Amino acid sequence: MSVLVIQHQATCPPARLGQWLREEGVDLDVRRPWEGDALPGDLADHAGLVVLGGQMGCREDRVAPWLPATRELIRVAAKGATPTLGVCLGHQLAAVALGGDVGRNPAGRTLGIFTTRGGDELVGDPVLRAAQDAPIPQWNDDIVTRLPSDATPLATNERGDLLLARLAPTVWGVQGHPEADRRIVARWAETDAGTNELDGVDVPATLASIEASEAAIEEAWRPVAAAFAGRL
Repeated sequence: MSVLVIQHQATCPPARLGQWLREEGVDLDVRRPWEGDALPGDLADHAGLVVLGGQMGCREDRVAPWLPATRELIRVAAKGATPTLGVCLGHQLAAVALGGDVGRNPAGRTLGIFTTRGGDELVGDPVLRAAQDAPIPQWNDDIVTRLPSDATPLATNERGDLLLARLAPTVWGVQGHPEADRRIVARWAETDAGTNELDGVDVPATLASIEASEAAIEEAWRPVAAAFAGRL
C-alpha cells in the first residue's frame, strides 16, 4: 500500500503520523516539492493521499507554486474515492479544493494543546472516531470558515473552532497536528521568535503542555492512523 505524502516544508514532516502508518504496513512516498520533487498528475500508483501542514496559506501559490497541483490531486482523490487525510494546511487545502473557504480566525492565533469535542457524527466516523476528547497540538492562524457543501463537521476545540471534518466521503481534515511532538513545535516557535506572532504567548509553558500530552496524543491518534490505513 503506497500513500502519496505531500510535505510542504522541512519543519513539517510526517513525523509520528508517518511512523504510525508505516507500522500498519503502509509505504510512504514522501514528495518535497520545495526541493524539486515533482507531484504526479494522478493517483493511479497510490492507494491514498496525505497532505501535511506548512506556514504558507492555502492560496499562496506564488510562495508555494505546487499548491494548485496539490488541490487538484485532492479533487482527483475525492472523485476517485481515494482515502485522503489533510493535516492543518492540508485540511485547509482540501476544504478549498472541494468548494469551501478558509480565512483568518477572528479569535486570533491558535497555539498549544486543544481538545476535540465531537458528537454522534464523530462517534460514527470510520476514521476519526478514536479522536473523541483527544488532545492535539494546534499552531495556526487560519481556519476553515465554510465547509464544502457535502462536508460533515465532526468536532470543534474549546474555542468553538472547527477541528475535525469529513470533507468528502473519503477525505478527512484535521486542523491540528497529531504528528507534531514538542521538538517539532519548538522549531515552529523558533521560526516565530522575534516577530509579533508570539506576543502574549508563554512559549515554555506551551511546549511543556505539549510534552506532557504526548502519551495521550499517541493513545488517541495512533488508532486514527490505523483506521486510515484500513481504508486503503
